[in-house]
Amino acid sequence: MSNRVAIYAGSFDPPTNGHLDVLKGALALADTVFAAIGVHPGKTPIFSFDERVSLIEEIARGALGADAERIKVISFDGLLVDAARKAGATLLIRGLRDGTDLDYEMGMAGMNRAMAGELQTVFLPASPPVRMITATLVRQIAAMGGDVKPFVPPVVVKALKGKFPSKKK
Repeated sequence: MSNRVAIYAGSFDPPTNGHLDVLKGALALADTVFAAIGVHPGKTPIFSFDERVSLIEEIARGALGADAERIKVISFDGLLVDAARKAGATLLIRGLRDGTDLDYEMGMAGMNRAMAGELQTVFLPASPPVRMITATLVRQIAAMGGDVKPFVPPVVVKALKGKFPSKKK
């Protein structure tokens, strides 16, 4: 029996409950899941690559127990299909929140398939409680001093407080 390998790419800046939801779904389909952090020179993330790796690993250990060992965190700075090939993945995991995501992701899946026919894109619909969460909105809420507890694991709440000291007096 072969080892089924999947890759799930994102900025993970910060890792959210939505990311965790997709990782759980990916583990049901694959023996090993690479959480691939996209690193782009033109973008300045809130969290460094190493901080995001630590957060993802801690979240996985806390939420997934022994299955956390099946998640490997890597970086990539080029095409996802190249990162997938390098990792030995045959599945590209993509989370879907709504129809807008589906429209965008269908185009990406078609392009990725044309570039790497051996890779299959798998769409995982977000669970209803996490459907509205985006890392962008979490960053905005945290930057304005809002409560992000409903959207991210506790370790991320703490990390965000370190990046955005409280504005409340």
